[in-house]
Amino acid sequence: MKVLGFGDNVIDRFIDRKIDYPGGNCVNFAVFARELGADAAYMGVFGSDDSGAFLRSELATLGLDTSRSIVREGETGIAMVEVVDGEREFRGGNDGGVTVREPIILDEADLAYVAGFDLVHSSVYSTTESQLPRLAETGALVVYDLSSEEQFRSPDYLSPLAPHLDLVLLSCSDLSEQQTAETLRSVLAAGAGMALGTRGAAGALLLHRSQLYRAAAAPLADTRPVADTMGCGDALLAAFVCSLLESGWRKGVPPTPSAIEAALAAGSAFAAEQCYVYGAFGHGRPTPQTR
Repeated sequence: MKVLGFGDNVIDRFIDRKIDYPGGNCVNFAVFARELGADAAYMGVFGSDDSGAFLRSELATLGLDTSRSIVREGETGIAMVEVVDGEREFRGGNDGGVTVREPIILDEADLAYVAGFDLVHSSVYSTTESQLPRLAETGALVVYDLSSEEQFRSPDYLSPLAPHLDLVLLSCSDLSEQQTAETLRSVLAAGAGMALGTRGAAGALLLHRSQLYRAAAAPLADTRPVADTMGCGDALLAAFVCSLLESGWRKGVPPTPSAIEAALAAGSAFAAEQCYVYGAFGHGRPTPQTR
């Protein structure tokens, strides 16, 4: 079971705690997949600054393979975060830094490397849209996080991308169940294989072909203090796809209904555990101004 996170990395700067944590959709996914037993790697662009060096160091400590990544001259992406009643809320940032401004353009050696994975995950915050058709041609399953912004759900954005995507993740916590289901149907109508909508405490919905699956959110323990919700969606996704891969999901081999139900339960349970972790996966340090 080999998976690759391809795209963004950032520093999640918690302004209330004055702590910097490593993060980013694609980094989080790879770290969580490794925690779940997958042979996981990350491929992207690191900034040349101190924050970039910190990210690289922490991922190496975790044993994550970053050998196909690139260091470019420039700043690391910073996301400003504040925790309000346990929920992480974003307060701005620097738009992803050099990672987003100068992303990797895959060459033949990169594509040969990607072909060795069962699945590759990217996101709307990675500026990898032009590379998605090339990723799909490698034979790896392609998973893509559409996040929550309406601009990434428009026909103009989705139509050229969806046919290359085996699974799409969407954050739908601001939508009703009916609105979420309609959004998932629009993603499949555009050509994606499956669509998964996360709804926070309301659970998740998954649409595969014409079948809609529901998953309740796993309950939180009253005796354990919640740290924050950073990375919960990434955790759910990682556990969901790892469970499906273990059941035999591959390019051209669709998952069975029972495998989908088991994967949704695994995703919900792992996402709940994430609520007790500070930042996406810990490994924080004081922000440079306070060290």
